[in-house]
Amino acid sequence: MASLKQYISEGEHQTQDFKFRIDDQRKIARTLSAFANTDGGRLLIGVKDNGKITGINPEEEFHMIEGAASLFCRPAVALETKIWQEDMRLVLEVLVKPSDARNHMAPDETGKWKIYVRRQDHTLLANKILLKVWTFQKKGLQKPQAFGEEEMQFLKLIENQQPVTLSKLYQLQAKSPKPKIDHMLALLVHWNVVRMEMSEEGTFYALR
Repeated sequence: MASLKQYISEGEHQTQDFKFRIDDQRKIARTLSAFANTDGGRLLIGVKDNGKITGINPEEEFHMIEGAASLFCRPAVALETKIWQEDMRLVLEVLVKPSDARNHMAPDETGKWKIYVRRQDHTLLANKILLKVWTFQKKGLQKPQAFGEEEMQFLKLIENQQPVTLSKLYQLQAKSPKPKIDHMLALLVHWNVVRMEMSEEGTFYALR
């Protein structure tokens, strides 16, 4: 069984985040929903970004995190909690399991409810292509034996421009309706022909 120090030694990553304390329930709700929508995750409250253990009052932090999960996540995110003690300081561990539905939402800075995902150590807004990919995954759309001329031309376009943004594809395919481009791109990502790289800098597409 891993120890608190072992967890902290891993640093922040796709399934782990550190919080000094919870001051904003809406903001932490975005992290909780992102964990649920991606691979699940562990939140360590009472730990600074640099890994230093500062400690917290577990009762206060549990109240804040429980409120964030139930009031500011739609649907509510289920939590498992554990209290660690290290050098007379207490840390609250919050575990979130991945959700099969991947439909958990949280309010953004303006109060609008959005879907978030986790990429590396960042919580990011799920873009419309990813949402379409999830829909195709739920439908179980099978990859065809061979692609048609239209799909091959689209793949060649990505290959020549990669890594390429969706807005760039819109420019290059100006004669095609945007919903059609969205549909084709999401299908190719779903079929693992095109990879989608999401980061704080933006979302880029390239051939696998």
